[in-house]
Amino acid sequence: MRIERSPSFDRYYKKLPKNVKDLFKKKMKLLLSSNFEHPSLRVKKIKGTKNIWEASITKSYRFTFEKIADGIRLRVIGKHNILKK
Repeated sequence: MRIERSPSFDRYYKKLPKNVKDLFKKKMKLLLSSNFEHPSLRVKKIKGTKNIWEASITKSYRFTFEKIADGIRLRVIGKHNILKK
């Protein structure tokens, strides 16, 4: 599965604390190995969008992604309010 990263994702990712980055890497392994269905990810489609999804890193941190033909495109990452971006 191919993974693309948007410039916004990279910008927000750089600002994250190291422990959140480490947790994100673990969550990405789960996302890719479980086909989005692992319960700890709490993956759900963002209402009002065509193909954008959110997943949890912790109770406070989320990331959004878009399903593309051969993988996913990571959009943004950060505290829960990133979903408004």
